[in-house]
Amino acid sequence: MITPDPVALVRDHTVYSCVMGSRAFGLATEDSDTDRRGVFLAPTPLFWRFDKPPTHVEGPAQEQFSWELERFCELALRANPNVLECLHSPLVERVDAVGDELLSLREAFLSRLAHRTFVRYALGQRRKLEADLRQYGAPRWKHAMHLLRLLTSGRDLLRTGELTLDVGPAREELLAVKRGEVPWSEVEARMTRLAEENDAAVASSPLAAEPDRARVEDFLIRTRRASALRPEES
Repeated sequence: MITPDPVALVRDHTVYSCVMGSRAFGLATEDSDTDRRGVFLAPTPLFWRFDKPPTHVEGPAQEQFSWELERFCELALRANPNVLECLHSPLVERVDAVGDELLSLREAFLSRLAHRTFVRYALGQRRKLEADLRQYGAPRWKHAMHLLRLLTSGRDLLRTGELTLDVGPAREELLAVKRGEVPWSEVEARMTRLAEENDAAVASSPLAAEPDRARVEDFLIRTRRASALRPEES
């Protein structure tokens, strides 16, 4: 078997793909890009070679990024915010039987680890905004908007045990931040308050302390085995 190139892996072996970014968050405007994210299952025989298949692929379309299934699961188990949100996109474009089972495992990936990863990621983004403020006199308002959205999403996840992407009624106030209509001092105060609300929510969260790694690993092993047994992939 000839090792497929990255484009072929995404084209022929995607098990799940969705739209992310502002369109999934309910924050799209006329000039919004369409960000696509996906998961592909590299045929098992490719892992028997010295040169392994890629863990991720950028493209082939603009604003498109895909993870190999195992890498995707690893990141989701670590509560990576971008990956967890990908699993909960309301805008699914492609899904097969493997993708359906992956989506059925959403709850297995969720845990209180999200408190650390969501807040830590937001803190890193806030530092970048503060650096922009010092250097340019203003932050990147679009990034400030998404930081507020992320902190709100993380807080609500910890409170309810469910990850919701669409911002709903908060759309207009968030877009006002994007347009630079909200003073930075107010945005900064919101960030601080939301981070504190995340901290308060984790202690009584309905989420498990750790994700269900065994359940996810069982899925991965069964999927790899089934791939190895397909005649066209051996």
